[in-house]
Amino acid sequence: MPRTREQLAERAAQELQDGFYVNLGIGIPTLVANYIPTGMTVTLQSENGMLGMGPFPYEGDEDPDLINAGKQTITEIPESSYFSSADSFAMIRGGHINLSILGAMEVAQNGDIANWMIPGKLVKGMGGAMDLVAGVKRVVVVMEHANKHGQSKVLKECSLPLTGTGVVSRIITDLATFDVKPDGAGLELIELADGVTLDEVASKTEAAYTCAPGLQAA
Repeated sequence: MPRTREQLAERAAQELQDGFYVNLGIGIPTLVANYIPTGMTVTLQSENGMLGMGPFPYEGDEDPDLINAGKQTITEIPESSYFSSADSFAMIRGGHINLSILGAMEVAQNGDIANWMIPGKLVKGMGGAMDLVAGVKRVVVVMEHANKHGQSKVLKECSLPLTGTGVVSRIITDLATFDVKPDGAGLELIELADGVTLDEVASKTEAAYTCAPGLQAA
């Protein structure tokens, strides 16, 4: 069965490492905050000027003054600090964030990402997406494998306006996990979601990819 949103977030949390500074995009990536492994120290950073975020608050415990970049209410931790958005973007642009986990509308086999607009639809702006994909050391995309029309979102080339070119390192979808090979050499399928077959992934993936050793025989 395809991974649920919560299972996607839990799988994405496996990308975290002790001591990492991490930025989470809106949508499914924000749920990763609830799955940080016990005993692991990870500091979450938000573009609107906060370093050190806790999990989402329980209903009734929300503080309207505590929000992330996606305008969701969040909690603070004893180590939390606050600063201007200029300082926040200096952290991002200066390469001080280890990992960004983002959602996407499309990802190409060379690591291009489109995640900020669909032409003709109302959009508030790119936000911090362009800075994140350009300045963060590693970018992991978490998304559904196909759009609501059943069309693949893992493509040979993106058709939507790009956020960044050749910046994605790993793609985690509800069906599978792909690594983006260096120098635009394409994708490698490294993992299937529980109950998902190679044939199902092949039928729903436009991009060209190879299978990791051992996976072909699974």
